[in-house]
Amino acid sequence: MYVANEDSMSSSEDVKLKTRFQGQVLVLYAKIPLRMESFLNSLREACKQTYNQPITVKWIDEEGDPCTISSQRELDEAIRLLHANGEAELNVHVFLGIPPLPGLPCHGEDKTVYRRGARRWKKFYHVNGHRFQAKRLNRRVQCFFCNDYIWGLGRQGYRCADCRLCVHKKCHRAVRQPCGDNNSGIAVMPSPSAPLIAPKFNGTTMDRIGLDNHAFKESEIEAEHMTVQQGLAERRTGGVSAKSSKWAVSLNDFNLLTVIGRGSYAKVIQAEHKKTGAVYAIKIIKKQMFSDDEDIDWVQTEKSVFETASNHPFLVGLHSCFQANTDSRLFFVIEFVPGGDLMFHMQRQRKLPEDHARFYSAEIIVALHFLHSRGIIYRDLKLDNVLIDAEGHIKLTDYGMCKENIGPGDVTSTFCGTPNYIAPEILRGEDYGFSVDWWALGVLMYEMMAGRSPFDVVGMVGDVEQNTEDYLFQIILEKQIRIPRSLSVKAAAILKGFLNKDPSERLGCNLNIDEALEEMKSHAFFRTSIDWELLEGRQVTPPYNPSVSSDRDLQHFDTTFTDEAPNLTPDDP
Repeated sequence: MYVANEDSMSSSEDVKLKTRFQGQVLVLYAKIPLRMESFLNSLREACKQTYNQPITVKWIDEEGDPCTISSQRELDEAIRLLHANGEAELNVHVFLGIPPLPGLPCHGEDKTVYRRGARRWKKFYHVNGHRFQAKRLNRRVQCFFCNDYIWGLGRQGYRCADCRLCVHKKCHRAVRQPCGDNNSGIAVMPSPSAPLIAPKFNGTTMDRIGLDNHAFKESEIEAEHMTVQQGLAERRTGGVSAKSSKWAVSLNDFNLLTVIGRGSYAKVIQAEHKKTGAVYAIKIIKKQMFSDDEDIDWVQTEKSVFETASNHPFLVGLHSCFQANTDSRLFFVIEFVPGGDLMFHMQRQRKLPEDHARFYSAEIIVALHFLHSRGIIYRDLKLDNVLIDAEGHIKLTDYGMCKENIGPGDVTSTFCGTPNYIAPEILRGEDYGFSVDWWALGVLMYEMMAGRSPFDVVGMVGDVEQNTEDYLFQIILEKQIRIPRSLSVKAAAILKGFLNKDPSERLGCNLNIDEALEEMKSHAFFRTSIDWELLEGRQVTPPYNPSVSSDRDLQHFDTTFTDEAPNLTPDDP
């Protein structure tokens, strides 16, 4: 059975099944030996299908190829190879129905299904009927199993999507109580508008089990780190902190000036605070863009990282946040950085002198190390997200792809990022940590100094975007990177260090992040050219001054955006 208990938490007889089905990742734990009938029925139950629903199951072998499991022999062979190869989990894909003919794909099956870059997958951990998801909890919550608070650096809470029970990541497999919403066989997701009622087990309401357990209701105690960040934000913004403004600030406090950026889910408008005259950037997100729990987590993560970044010289911080009276939009009021981004700068310069690239990359290293020291993987370093302030220093922005709660040695597995900057370990479907940020820095440094990407895709026939992306990923994984001969020996060496396809040998990837920082600082490319103490204090003169005349000077922003009126329409975020 796919039921975990205390004894199974360290059992070598368990096999972990990472099952992908219709955009979800369902993690189950199976006891060995595993019978075919039990295997199929457990998958049907996890996928919320009836027991008579035909399904096709395929596992991914060590070469990345899908292999059908249709008999006990094939199941036993898959598990045997799993153990023989020392793999930690069996990767399984489930499809409804069976192929019309042997050898033909199932409905919904194509090559992109097996490439984990197709989309973000929702991951559920199935234990005793619970469907646990990793959650960043806004307030301090007690773990149902151990009664300790789920809080602190590297915190990781799991919450059942059905009964809302909260536990530590380390405790989720030890939960013995069955899920209250799963007793009837196939569970049904509650309506978003339905009131949440604490489930009962054995006649006892769950939030009363244990020593004043608060697994189903968030504590009124505010987060300790929020208080610290609010104080820092208040000092930076002249007394208006993110927390206090949460209740006081609204869109009526700002004059919307000009559109300065737009993405797939939001647009950014330059705005003036009516009372103080200060100029900010307001990131406006339509709430319909995040209708489910996963998307809400993404927005919460971005807000959290904005708050964490609020006292750092090379990160864009948060002034305040609020929602519209109609509850249709969210507004992040953030620092306005007038020098534009590195992408716009590179389009005009084509490529940068090594001294310029050295300065920008050094400040980026300081910013990334700060995020890593706070348990955050950035995951979206690219030219567009590196802004230049009025003095010429850089600031990283856009934290929507960040992953929080990553402690020393911790890893994650979500496929995300901008294709040209995605690290090989992500493309290989491996778990990864901070290493992916240092790979992306290598790509960015190459672009700055060579004036082009190390992975230019040329000569493609046809107009199918997917084929181009697949080819790009193949190049990243397999092609040797050629360093332009025009670059110095030191520049070539650091590019080779950051662009090592093996993360265990990549520059910056020492598991001790402080030692990793020292290794980067002492690299020949930086060693005699950067005074890191002065750099961290913004005391090094930038090699380029954007020469902005005022905080309303938009010469460094694309006119495609700035010519657009800053109106909020029903059809526009």
